[in-house]
Amino acid sequence: MKMQTEIIKVNGMTCMGCVNSVKNVLEKIPGVSSADVSLEQKQVTVAYDAMTTHADQLKNAIKEAGFEVIS
Repeated sequence: MKMQTEIIKVNGMTCMGCVNSVKNVLEKIPGVSSADVSLEQKQVTVAYDAMTTHADQLKNAIKEAGFEVIS
């Protein structure tokens, strides 16, 4: 297991419902151990197993949930 942390900037989160949506979609991805979503900072800090998933998968999941990922 090779744990990594990725900080992803996210646009479009306006309320705690949005925060929960992003957190839920990320935590369903195999290999993700935690997703800490900050509405104020407009970012997500994700801890995940790099052998199981990768940053692009995380970003795609956020986009599919209807939010914009800022690179």
